[in-house]
Amino acid sequence: MMGYLLLGSAFALLAGSFNLDKVAIILMSVFIYAGALQFITVSFINAKLGLLDVFIASFFISFRQAFYSLSFLKKYHHTATAKPYLFFSLTDETYGLITTIKIDKSLNKKYCYLFLSLFNQSYWIIGTILGVLLNSINLFDIKGIEFSLTALFVVLAIQQHKIIKKLSPFIIASAVSLFALVFVSQDNMLLFSIVFSLLGFFIYNKIFTKKDGYKKYG
Repeated sequence: MMGYLLLGSAFALLAGSFNLDKVAIILMSVFIYAGALQFITVSFINAKLGLLDVFIASFFISFRQAFYSLSFLKKYHHTATAKPYLFFSLTDETYGLITTIKIDKSLNKKYCYLFLSLFNQSYWIIGTILGVLLNSINLFDIKGIEFSLTALFVVLAIQQHKIIKKLSPFIIASAVSLFALVFVSQDNMLLFSIVFSLLGFFIYNKIFTKKDGYKKYG
């Protein structure tokens, strides 16, 4: 809640600074609800990009969600009519929470996943509305506010490390990301990092993983 209220507000403040319609800003959080993509969409609109350009850019920016969805096919298998919304609302933060928290066995997992996803989007929408209201008052300078999304990703990465207690995935991801930052164009950096990080994980698992789990190299 604390993360999404702040991020939703940050998005609305950024969008408001480009003079986007207030209702349109709120509707973006209802129907797009894609975190980083919403921040970037503001730049797309400001630059007056064509629909095809926006589609291609959005596809590659959100391509990582395909890997999240594949890993959740089994987890969401028995969610019935809730499944479409669960996949629509599967953001980085929701993925991080669902893979981190331990659900009590006496609870219905379908409803745990549903309400967790629903509450997360609700927090984002409420934050967006607060940001729209704050933007109307114009109390402060919002320069650099988009960095709040990066800050949340850092917190989630730290939380993941506390759960799995292994450094190897973070070392591989960091090494690939640094390589991409230096040698790959900004347009292709995210996709390159995802694909080659996954390859790195697969190679690492092939070399250092036994049937009974990881060797202690982390």
